Amino acid sequence: MSRPAAFLDRDGVLIHDCGYPHRPDQLQMMPGAAEAVKRLNDAGYVTVIVTNQSGIARGYFSEDTMHAFHKLLLAELAKGGATIDAIYFCPFHKVAVEHRYQHPDHPDRKPNPGMLVRAAADLDLSLDESSIMIGDNLSDMQAAKNAGVRGFHFTGGNLDDLVSTIVGG
Repeated sequence: MSRPAAFLDRDGVLIHDCGYPHRPDQLQMMPGAAEAVKRLNDAGYVTVIVTNQSGIARGYFSEDTMHAFHKLLLAELAKGGATIDAIYFCPFHKVAVEHRYQHPDHPDRKPNPGMLVRAAADLDLSLDESSIMIGDNLSDMQAAKNAGVRGFHFTGGNLDDLVSTIVGG
């Protein structure tokens, strides 16, 4: 039986979006991020980060740099007792300095639902109203709609305040 998922955008939701964050000094958690993820964990959601990372395609940083940044992010969330079950990223963009990352409209690049669909297949997740997507951009809301999950627009402030209205508690 499929499990409910909480798909979370990274930049602007879990961390401050300073423009292609990838260095340790750019890891600034959003208020309530760890508490929000822990609340989702405790409510039984499989938590998955789904993030467009066109900075890779643009040559601003490498996939290895992004993976190291994600390791720091997961460690920071763990300090608050929060667990991310998986991270999906899309390095593809129509403007790319490396040909292998060039794509006019990759299925994984939000607003396309590819990352959510792949996560659902890989992790046995529900793509229905039992699952949610939290994002700060309209492309996140469109990806949620395209995948068949409920979308919640985070406009800033304390992330846990929004999550508590969604899952209670």
